[in-house]
Amino acid sequence: MSDSPGQTMEIAEDLAKAFRGGEVVALWGELGAGKTVFAKGIARGLGVADTVASPTFTIMQVYEGRLRLYHCDMYRIGGEEELSETGFFDALADLLGVMVIEWPSRIRGILPKELIEVELERVSEGERRITVRCDELPDS
Repeated sequence: MSDSPGQTMEIAEDLAKAFRGGEVVALWGELGAGKTVFAKGIARGLGVADTVASPTFTIMQVYEGRLRLYHCDMYRIGGEEELSETGFFDALADLLGVMVIEWPSRIRGILPKELIEVELERVSEGERRITVRCDELPDS
């Protein structure tokens, strides 16, 4: 449970500190649930110094840190062909990178089987229930 955006970022940062490369994180949640805030926390945990913003209009932003971060927003994606034009599949194959996907339901059939799923649920104005699911979390 998180009671602030700062705490949501800390939870994501702690998770990302254990990443070794090749992780794909799907962020599930309604508009305003905190998906981008969580992505910013992952960036911080990977040592990204740049300001991280929602890539809604660019589809994918790339940031350098301890590991390369591919931050994707699938909200506006029109199909697999459009996705291919963004460099998504090359990024997905980067085993030295971490991919974070907002609105993964838009590409459900393309998501890899090994996936870290994070569900963010708005409990109240400031509170979020955060559930992390995967077959095996990386060792920290």
